[in-house]
Amino acid sequence: LAFQITGVILLAVGVWGKLTLGTYISLIAENSTNAPYVLIGTGTTIIVFGLFGCFATCRGSPWMLKLYAMFLSLVFLAELVAGISGFVFRHEIKDTFLRTYTEAIQNYNKNDERSHAVDNVQESLSCCGIQSYTNWSTSPYFFKHGIPTSCCMNSSDCNTQDLRNMTVAATKVNQKGCYDLVTSFMETNMGIIAGVAFGIAFSQV
Repeated sequence: LAFQITGVILLAVGVWGKLTLGTYISLIAENSTNAPYVLIGTGTTIIVFGLFGCFATCRGSPWMLKLYAMFLSLVFLAELVAGISGFVFRHEIKDTFLRTYTEAIQNYNKNDERSHAVDNVQESLSCCGIQSYTNWSTSPYFFKHGIPTSCCMNSSDCNTQDLRNMTVAATKVNQKGCYDLVTSFMETNMGIIAGVAFGIAFSQV
């Protein structure tokens, strides 16, 4: 039962990590971390095999208990992988985000998956551009459509004409850049995921 409880915790943290950080992970890294997926898979497997462990104990079957012990060893390794992956990715964020977010802004077209990710980040964190909204002035999208509407402080008070003029846009869009906000947000939350993975792993030992 104790192992099944840890399985539920891992599953919950994995789902939370995927839902909360999915957009940021896909935007920050081309080869993104699989830590949330590892936790979801491991948590689900622990819950299922926890029932097998209870059954093996009730039956008093040596070979079934040995199989369960071997399974627990594999689970421990999976949790270590998730924890290490989380910590490694956490320290790579600042190195990769500047490059990948710059590329995303340069290739922004409002339609593809990465462009949607940029919009989600700018809307959810109330930020615009990398260091500031002026970073959009070098994007090919700006020359045709102006700054994306996801930068607007108030969408009802934002029109394409305003967003094409940097001087007017300065009063309509969020002033903060996304770089510091995203890296801080990701470092904190990936640290939580990695910490939970390590904590559960060693409590199981």
